[in-house]
Amino acid sequence: MKNSKKRIKRIKRIKRIKRTYNYLKKSNFVLINKILRILSWLLPGLVIKRWMITSAIGFITSLLGLAIWTNLRPLYWLIDVFFWSMTSLTSVLPVSILGPLIFFIGLLLIGVGQNRSLNSIQKALVPEKSKFLVDALRVKSKLNRGPNIVAIGGGTGLSTLLKGLKNYSSNITAIVTVSDDGGSSGILRRQLGVQPPGDIRNCLAALSNEEPILTRLFQYRFSGGSGLEGHSFGNLFLSALTTITGSLEKAVQAASKVLAVQGQVVPATNIDVMLWAELEDGEKIYGESNISKSKKLISRIGYLPENPSALPSALESIKEADLIVLGPGSLYTSLLPNLLVPEIVEVLMNSNAPKIYISNLMTQPGETDGLDVYQHIKSIEKQLSNLGVNSRIFNAILSQKQFDDSPVIDYYRSRGAEPVQCNKEELLSEGYYVLQAPLYAKRITPTLRHDPHRLARAVIFIYRKLQKLN
Repeated sequence: MKNSKKRIKRIKRIKRIKRTYNYLKKSNFVLINKILRILSWLLPGLVIKRWMITSAIGFITSLLGLAIWTNLRPLYWLIDVFFWSMTSLTSVLPVSILGPLIFFIGLLLIGVGQNRSLNSIQKALVPEKSKFLVDALRVKSKLNRGPNIVAIGGGTGLSTLLKGLKNYSSNITAIVTVSDDGGSSGILRRQLGVQPPGDIRNCLAALSNEEPILTRLFQYRFSGGSGLEGHSFGNLFLSALTTITGSLEKAVQAASKVLAVQGQVVPATNIDVMLWAELEDGEKIYGESNISKSKKLISRIGYLPENPSALPSALESIKEADLIVLGPGSLYTSLLPNLLVPEIVEVLMNSNAPKIYISNLMTQPGETDGLDVYQHIKSIEKQLSNLGVNSRIFNAILSQKQFDDSPVIDYYRSRGAEPVQCNKEELLSEGYYVLQAPLYAKRITPTLRHDPHRLARAVIFIYRKLQKLN
């Protein structure tokens, strides 16, 4: 009985010691974390220290000027008061105690003042408790120093890429095709006479830094209601803004402010265009939605009206670009339509920036049956040759590594699609830089999708590699 009581007491004592230890450990960790966070303000790149020092120098200079202006009399008074105070204090406490005491009181006041000031700024600028102002500033500063990236495309492929790229730069321009005539975009286009907003909406949502609930609202699709079923809120919003502002470009600019878009989204053209395709058997199909449904091989595509003009902002972004990316996306309905704008092709050809083509994961039945990456590139070159451009645009290729057999791949094969093969040696022989990497999303889904982070990481890797080579 006595032994059991002793054992219980010993267990309680051990638990008490552990609780005390954990409390002290947690307290020390919090204290150390606070100290490190305060010290992190001294790290380079925040562009804050230089202005704080400038302000301090300005304050001291102003006091000096004031003292000179008043013939130094206030300065003499301050010196007299200072010496009288120090003499009085040192008569009460010895110098060995008073000096360190005042020193540490000063440090404490600086720490408390800075902490309170930064907390106030934190609440105003970064209300989320999970984020710290210094971290947000550091990330913002890093993104502002990121490369000027131009991403060209349409559909879900472009928005997926943008979700990843915004973690590397805030200097992003998305140039989006505006030939969609199906679904909600097609209905709004026919009924309101506006350019299709669907792909632009997805890109705005991808680059948004606003509250998640606002982005979800922008992407919300009505499932019922007379005249509303099938429409997304963002499509209606952009269509209304287009009517109010007079152009899709101005509507996108206004929506970008609402969503706090990191970068800019620009339509490939401000002309209301219709996409057409000529099939290998000579048949012509009009409308992007009809082209997507066709199961026959496509020979060439074009716009009605021909040679639409590009937006000046799109051309300027390409001229200033450090990196240009095309894809991923449907070859004939998302990527090539952007290259049907002659002005865009011209500035692309004149740009010295690295240009990366991102291959799709799978072929598209009827559109790209049996085409490998090399043949995708040749299809683009063939289309450009119809416009009188006989030089290649890209100097780097990003493709998915060889897929292993899986139920998802079998499902795609049952629907007539195959993994897009990459003949690396053939591409290398023609002077392309080629990177094969795992680009698909790890999360198991019924459909194969690019992973935004994997995709962006591979793109930035190629960019840095090409920078070193050049």
